[in-house]
Amino acid sequence: MSIDPDSPQGRGGAAATTAAAQPGVGRGQLDRRRVLGAAVELIDEQGLRALTMRALGQRLGVEAMSLYHYVPSRENLLDGIVESVVDELYGDPDVHMDAPDGWQAYIQRLAHGVRRIALAHPEVFPLVCTRPSAAPWVKPPLRSLRWMESFLTVLSDCGFDDGESVAAYRAFSSFLLGHLLLEVSAHGVDIGPVGEPDPGTADRADLHGYPHLQRLEPELAQDHTADEFEESLENLLTRLERVVRV
Repeated sequence: MSIDPDSPQGRGGAAATTAAAQPGVGRGQLDRRRVLGAAVELIDEQGLRALTMRALGQRLGVEAMSLYHYVPSRENLLDGIVESVVDELYGDPDVHMDAPDGWQAYIQRLAHGVRRIALAHPEVFPLVCTRPSAAPWVKPPLRSLRWMESFLTVLSDCGFDDGESVAAYRAFSSFLLGHLLLEVSAHGVDIGPVGEPDPGTADRADLHGYPHLQRLEPELAQDHTADEFEESLENLLTRLERVVRV
């Protein structure tokens, strides 16, 4: 059987995750990055429902209460886990922020980069897809403002107008979300809810330094899910028609 090139085995080992502190290192040698790395490792090994502050503290060799110095709440911990996993895209040498080989190659590379994250962290991936995002128009699993800006910039530079760029972003996100959630679910991962986030209104996303996002925020915020569903369904039917004719 051939090895999936996006799997950790196909990449020569697990994805480059944040190194966790060794048990017993003590609070003085901890920092937020190491706490989040340990949390990702714990979820990878035991599943999302096994993550508690007590279990995380035991893994790091410290009291659970000492972790609140680095992650003030469970919600902050979960947000940090999502951010640290998505940030693995920056360390993936096959994913580019620009498009030297054209927009098609850019999108292919980015899609495979997100899939590599899903396969390296299947137990974490449902969290990436369900955590409240920085803004309601930020769609999982590509939920980084920096990557959104990169995506919109590349398409704009390649001749897409604003409406086409936003439509492409939505279609790309929906494709990734649907396919990859089904893929990790097929491997036995629990993709059910793990509890509701704390109530309250999320802080408004800071779009300073993201000119495309600032300009396109009103269009990104529009709800076109019904139209997008119909378009995706029509595309599927067209593809099936081609298969039948072969």
